[in-house]
Amino acid sequence: MNDSTPVTRALSALNIPYRLFRHARPPTSLEQAAAERGQQPDQIVRSILFRLSRDDYALVLIAGPKQISWRTLRRHLGQSRLTMASREEVLAVTGYEIGAVSPFGLPQSMRILVDQSVLDQAEISIGSGERGATVIMQVADLKQALGNYESGRFVED
Repeated sequence: MNDSTPVTRALSALNIPYRLFRHARPPTSLEQAAAERGQQPDQIVRSILFRLSRDDYALVLIAGPKQISWRTLRRHLGQSRLTMASREEVLAVTGYEIGAVSPFGLPQSMRILVDQSVLDQAEISIGSGERGATVIMQVADLKQALGNYESGRFVED
């Protein structure tokens, strides 16, 4: 079994510690994925791509089952309108399929927004660039690897 993914290669290049976890079968729920990883659902980071304008995108990282507050996100980004990227846009812009998206190893730079719900965790799991696999890492290492990111509260209460 291959022990390398696009994200693990990017993290290795940055000397960031991580652990690669592969599911035996694709999980059917957030709760199942968390249980198999020995985590809570809030430790699973979802990376959601938003289109701000024709060729301008932002990637928002949120914890587990949380839902994005569109109003708060529009205000933070200074946008009156924004849309979630389509499946095709996600693949074209990030190089990853939905379910494997990560802020690491992207083909182009973009704004990365990290919700406080992610930063409140000690350890998280995040997309590895391949479906059925995840990267488990410490939040301190996530912050170091991201470098320039924006943090705030972008989820509904």
